Amino acid sequence: MSVQYVKGVGPKRAAKLKRLGIETIEDLLYYIPREYDDRSNFKRISQCIDGDKASLRVEVCGYPSKLRPRRNLSILKIPVKDSSGFANLVWFNQDYISNHFSLGDRIAVNGKISIRGNEIQIMNPVFEKEKGNRVGRIVPIYSLTNKLSNNEMVNIMRNAIRDYVEKLPEVLPKCLRDELKLLPIHRAIKGIHFPKNREEYLAARRRLAFEELLVLQLGLLLIKNRRADTRSGIKFPAIDGMNTFIDNLPFELTKAQKRVFKEIEADMKSKKQMNRLIQGDVGSGKTIVAILAMFKAWKSGYQSVMMVPTEILATQHYESISRFFSDYNISCALLTGSIPNREKEKILSDLKSGKIDVLVGTHAVIQENVEFARLGLAITDEQHRFGVEQRAVLTQKGINPDILVMTATPIPRTLALILYGDLDISIIDELPPGRKPVETYVVGLGMIDRVNSFVKKQLLLGRQAYIVCPLIEESDKLKARSAEELYVSLKDGVYREFKVGLLHGNMKAKEKESIMDSFKAGNLDVLISTTVIEVGVNVPNANIMIIYNAERFGLAQLHQLRGRIGRGQYQSYCVLINEGKTRISRERMRVLQKSNDGFYISEKDLELRGPGEFFGTRQHGIPDLKVANLFTDMDMLKIAQLKSKEILKEDYLLLSDEYLPLRQTIINMFKDRVNDLIFN
Repeated sequence: MSVQYVKGVGPKRAAKLKRLGIETIEDLLYYIPREYDDRSNFKRISQCIDGDKASLRVEVCGYPSKLRPRRNLSILKIPVKDSSGFANLVWFNQDYISNHFSLGDRIAVNGKISIRGNEIQIMNPVFEKEKGNRVGRIVPIYSLTNKLSNNEMVNIMRNAIRDYVEKLPEVLPKCLRDELKLLPIHRAIKGIHFPKNREEYLAARRRLAFEELLVLQLGLLLIKNRRADTRSGIKFPAIDGMNTFIDNLPFELTKAQKRVFKEIEADMKSKKQMNRLIQGDVGSGKTIVAILAMFKAWKSGYQSVMMVPTEILATQHYESISRFFSDYNISCALLTGSIPNREKEKILSDLKSGKIDVLVGTHAVIQENVEFARLGLAITDEQHRFGVEQRAVLTQKGINPDILVMTATPIPRTLALILYGDLDISIIDELPPGRKPVETYVVGLGMIDRVNSFVKKQLLLGRQAYIVCPLIEESDKLKARSAEELYVSLKDGVYREFKVGLLHGNMKAKEKESIMDSFKAGNLDVLISTTVIEVGVNVPNANIMIIYNAERFGLAQLHQLRGRIGRGQYQSYCVLINEGKTRISRERMRVLQKSNDGFYISEKDLELRGPGEFFGTRQHGIPDLKVANLFTDMDMLKIAQLKSKEILKEDYLLLSDEYLPLRQTIINMFKDRVNDLIFN
């Protein structure tokens, strides 16, 4: 039913609510508060602390006074008291409020405390004479839109709950609610909007978060099961020469690489379509494992494709793969947006005829005119940079090719099971021997002269340095270093005797390639760059990285950037210039300073910043969660994963009466991927 039928809404307010994604009464009831203002615990005036918010029961003990310290500013003060002392209620530019009070009135107020000398002020308080909804209780605070106040939203929600909450369908079967001691839905909705106390809020949140996680997990399992049921993949034959290829590599594989390739081989030998994620920290050697899979596909008579997010990385992968395959009759090609049309036409023709065995490229590989003769293996590198749709388009280039996706953004395993719930997961949790940990230091801007002196000493020893900035050009809105601004000041200033280059995402592909080639060849000493170098760039001689405004980056991103150094024989150093003043900012920098473990860093990033900022779940094809938190609700997530498997074992298509509401909720949650669900 349309939300406009809730008392207090009507067509005009319904239009405002629509901007918040609220169209039906059910949408409204599930519109969860973003935070709460606890006005339930009353204090005495003598207990007030400067800067805190407080609820007080007071008596008006004097007449209003109005000050006008300057034009367009009036200050209204009303003296109040309780048995412990005196205070003033203070409002700015709201003189009319004085008409609401008379001497001796007993009122409840809530506001921020400001103590000036001996005077206690309660600033811009909300107040009530009779017991109402504004003071003396926990008040929900909602995300709002223009011309819709929180008071209006609270009143609308009260009316909706009073008239409609009992009509909400119950999604969870009673046996499951009883087993896990979960509230029924109508009590959970009341409790999440208007909890009487913390215990009632936690019980309501637990019920709603579990429902979300269960529905999410069931949907992902149904998608995975559909693939297993309906998509028989390529059964790659056993081949000769695999061991010889591995033995001839210029290094020995780590135990983790061997284990992961065994898992891939088992998938490729199976008649099921492989859907596997390789997670590995920066420098753990994911690419060589992908190369082994490509070799097996080629030996079996199939083509492979690898899609990567940037031209720089595509070029690097192409060069690396071509080197490994140079002693074999394996034809490799590079396809990016900047390749000239004539060359592109030749590649497309050879690809279609089967002359090309391995194609490496950017998004260009998923364009309509790209056709393969016999695609057997589709690989996506740096999966977090691509959406589900792009991954799907790539796999449609063949007849159910095996799928391998790789990411160097470590995600705790349980979270990975959610984000990549339709994939099997392999983890390369070991770095190749001989890699020295990068020494990381955090400094303020006041240390920049010492940092520059240290960099110059390293450059004089023949090393190279990256200097990374968050912006391309100067911005009036953001006080952050820009690459262009820094390039101009450093190349003509402190690094004038060295060769300095500039690299950023707005440059043309050829220009970027030329700069990167110069840096790789050692013709540039310093490369000033934005995060375009975050992924995959490999220059073993570069052993220093300076990151300006480090507080503006996520920890996982800083770890990725740091992974560009420490790839050669020299000790490497990363200096984070932190201009953040907050405790969180300092804590985040300390995490990087003390650890080179990407999985630990990613967990800390989630803990400090929350999952919403850590990754946009939308790009993974995962519905947004309104209540559950993929980090703090880890224990509940594990229970939901267990219960979802039990439910599907009992009723594969959720057709029994007790599971039909769950089935419909899954369809609603996965509306963007409804065709992937097994019962469609």
